[in-house]
Amino acid sequence: MQLYTLDEDDRFGIALATALGRSPAAHEERRFDDGERKLRPLDDPRGHDVYVVAGLHGGPLDSPHDRLCRLLMFVATLRDHGAARVTAVLRYLAYARKDRRTQPFDPLGLRCVAQLFEAVGLSQLIVLEAHDLAALQNAFRCPTVHLSAHPVFDPVAATLVGEGPVVVASPDPGGVRRAQLWRESLQQRLGRPVEFAMVAKRRSAGRVSGTDRVAGDVAGATVLLLDDLIASGETLRLAAAALRHAGARAVYAFAAHGLFTPAAAALLADPALTRVVVTDSVPPWRLPAADPTTDRLQVVSAVPLFAAAISDCARAVAR
Repeated sequence: MQLYTLDEDDRFGIALATALGRSPAAHEERRFDDGERKLRPLDDPRGHDVYVVAGLHGGPLDSPHDRLCRLLMFVATLRDHGAARVTAVLRYLAYARKDRRTQPFDPLGLRCVAQLFEAVGLSQLIVLEAHDLAALQNAFRCPTVHLSAHPVFDPVAATLVGEGPVVVASPDPGGVRRAQLWRESLQQRLGRPVEFAMVAKRRSAGRVSGTDRVAGDVAGATVLLLDDLIASGETLRLAAAALRHAGARAVYAFAAHGLFTPAAAALLADPALTRVVVTDSVPPWRLPAADPTTDRLQVVSAVPLFAAAISDCARAVAR
């Protein structure tokens, strides 16, 4: 097995390699003056089961488009030089939110990305907390391994909920299945009932509305508000306000991916939320380090989830 990591800040990849008891395979990347790149493996991939770790989020140096192109070309190069299988290990999958048409002539971004991966010979995809699991599985014809983020949130949640009533809530109807899965898992871990709630949400022309209605009883409860990602944070901020208005004692926000676009500062400063918890799938590079509101942000590692998934895949190939 070979494991490559393509991120310029490869702490996640190094931690993952360490968890797997391996060293990252060597590769060369050259940046030309006109902006083009060249990536090539320095270890012979011929006949190997290869895993390429990457995040398709925007960063200080590269856009999601840059990262996607680099990954596609590297996967193609590995296959050109005889890799038996190439698995993309994606901490964050760009364009996953655009999985259906909501306006005339809309693109299907997720399907386009899937077709690009298939064109370069990708064998398998491992991805953390896709926006919509069914859409992901329908878009990709190669096998997909979807990792839910809630297992790494369980230990944190167990320290926060205390002895009172606990509710797992979705900030919108689209996240109901995700929140229900965590409710079932957390209820088993805590050994006591965990209830469910949902906040109504409507989005039109990029504006979020309709978050003043809560389905479910949250009065006096500690609410764990779960979403797949935080961009501006407006959905979670309005949902937290609605839950507080409905009587929630405390609201903690959890999300797999913390993109934290500039407007997200309002989320971290909002008194309706006690804490915001994300995984390390996306470095919070957009947040100013000196901002006191970042003290309310907690980052937990998704490395164990990916290490277990890669180990399972490698064992399956070995059989």
